[in-house]
Amino acid sequence: MKPNAPLLALAVGAFGIGVTEFAPMGMLPVIASDLGVSIPAAGLLVSAYAFGVLVGAPLMTLTTGRVPRRTLLVGLMGIFTVGNLLSALAPEYWTLMAARVVTSFNHGAFFGVGAIVAASVVAPNRRAGAVAAMFMGLTVANITGVPLAAWAGESLGWRASFWGIAGLGALAMVALRLTLPHGQVERSSDSGAMKAELAVLRRGPVLAALSLTVIGSSAMFTVFTYIAPILKEQTRASAGFVTAMLVTYGLGLTIGNWLGGRFADRSVDRTLIVTLAGLATLLVVFAGIMPWQVPAAGVIFLWGVASFALVPPLQMRVMTAASDAPNLASAMNIGAFNLGNATGAALGGAVIGLDLGYPAVALAGAAMAGAGLILVLLLVRREARVSVPLPAHC
Repeated sequence: MKPNAPLLALAVGAFGIGVTEFAPMGMLPVIASDLGVSIPAAGLLVSAYAFGVLVGAPLMTLTTGRVPRRTLLVGLMGIFTVGNLLSALAPEYWTLMAARVVTSFNHGAFFGVGAIVAASVVAPNRRAGAVAAMFMGLTVANITGVPLAAWAGESLGWRASFWGIAGLGALAMVALRLTLPHGQVERSSDSGAMKAELAVLRRGPVLAALSLTVIGSSAMFTVFTYIAPILKEQTRASAGFVTAMLVTYGLGLTIGNWLGGRFADRSVDRTLIVTLAGLATLLVVFAGIMPWQVPAAGVIFLWGVASFALVPPLQMRVMTAASDAPNLASAMNIGAFNLGNATGAALGGAVIGLDLGYPAVALAGAAMAGAGLILVLLLVRREARVSVPLPAHC
C-alpha cells in the first residue's frame, strides 16, 4: 500500500482508540489505589468501555445517517477527545466510569464508517489492504502506545496518560479534517437510509458474517485475556519476559493485519480458511509447549500473526454482504469483535474456574477457531450452490 494521507489520518485515529481501549489494563493497580477501589472494580472500567462500544455502534451509526462521512469521523474523534479529557479530570470512580462510556461511543462507528471510507479512497483491488492500513493503527497501539501509557501511568500518574490520549484525539481530528476528501465519500441523505440499514441486518449472509466475527474474536481472547498468568504459572516467566511476549504478540498482530489485508484482496474466503486453520493449530501447539520459553515465544508471535490476519477479511465479508447499505453493518461488526472479546474472556475464565488447567484454555481457544473454520466452509459451500446457474429447459 503506497503512502496515502487519508489512510494515515484514519490510522492515527485508530491508534488513539486502541490506546484508550487497552491502556487501563496496564494501569489498574494505580487507578484502584488512587480512587480507593478494588482491582476487580477498576477492571469494570474496561468492561464499561466494551459495553459502550456495543451500544454506541448502532446508536451513533443510525442517528448520524445524514452526516457526511468526513464530518462524522471528525465529530467521532471529538467525542473521543472529550471522553478522555473527562477521564483525566474525573474526581472519583463513577465519574471515570461515565467518562469511559462516553469515550467508547465513538469506537464502533469510527471503525465501521472509517473502513468504508478507507475502501473508497483506493482502487477496487486494494480495498482490503486499505482497511488493513487503517487497522494498522490499532495494532501499532498494542506495541507502543499501550506500554507507553502504562509507563506514564506508573511514573506520572494515570491522569497523565488520559491527557496524552486526549492530545492524540485532537491530532486525529485535525488530520481527518485536512486529508479526507469532501464530497467523494458522502453518506446518503435519502429518507429511507435508516430503514435500509436496519433491513440489511436481517439478511442471512450479514448475520452469518457477524457471527463469524464473534467466533473469530472469541478464539483470540479466550487465551490472550489470560496470557500473563499463563506465562507466569506455566512458563515460569519473569515480569520482563511477560512484557517482551506482549510486545512480540503485538508485532505479530501488526504483521498479521498487513498479511490479512494483502491476501484478502485476492480471496476473502481462502484467507479466512487458512487463517482459522492456522490459528486452531497454533493454539493446540501452544497448549503443549507452554512450559518452554523459547518455543512458546515463537508460537506467541505466530499466534499474533494469525489472530489479526482475520480482521481485514472479516470486515470485508460484512461490507460485501451489506454492500448496498454498509454503514450500520460495518459498525456492528466492530461491536461483534467486542462481543467476541467478552465471550472469549468468559470462556477462558470458565475453563480456569473448573480447574482444567491453562493448557485447556488454549484448547478452548482452538475449539473456537475450529468452529469458525467449520462455519466458513459451510458458508462457502452454500454460496457456491446458490451461485450455480440452473440448467436451461428446452
